[in-house]
Amino acid sequence: MNNCVFLDRDGVLNEELGFQVTAFDQFKIKEGVADGLERLKAAGYKLIVITNQSGIAKGNYTAEFVLKCHQAIQDQCNNALDDIYFAPGYDSISKTLSRKPGSLMLEKAIAKHEVIVEGSWMIGDRESDMIPAKKMGLSTVQITADEGSALADYTRSDFKRAVEVILGK
Repeated sequence: MNNCVFLDRDGVLNEELGFQVTAFDQFKIKEGVADGLERLKAAGYKLIVITNQSGIAKGNYTAEFVLKCHQAIQDQCNNALDDIYFAPGYDSISKTLSRKPGSLMLEKAIAKHEVIVEGSWMIGDRESDMIPAKKMGLSTVQITADEGSALADYTRSDFKRAVEVILGK
């Protein structure tokens, strides 16, 4: 069984600081993320990051920086993440089909990892995470302190509570 939890990165796995993180010392993994990822992995889920990274197109950081941040998450959660997909483009600079709210990153990951969509999830913090997830038939949890998107199946205030929804606790 290849059920999966797809994860947005910024605002879900790491702190959203109100500005684009461009230096590694600004990259702060959210409290409870490592434990939550390990719990999802122990429950048998594949874990795949699906993230827009427009800073690459804007020249604010490199793909290597994105991978370094990904490795920092891996180091904290015993390598629980199975893969990362990131869209480096930004519409005013370089058009891309990969960027959310498009579903191409999800489509590629589902095909590559033979994900069974029924029983799989997306955890994101924005409606642009919910749109492609619903298009692909995934269940959704939006992490927000505000009123969530109408496309979110559940809204929760933090990652720990989002994981509890998926694990049914």
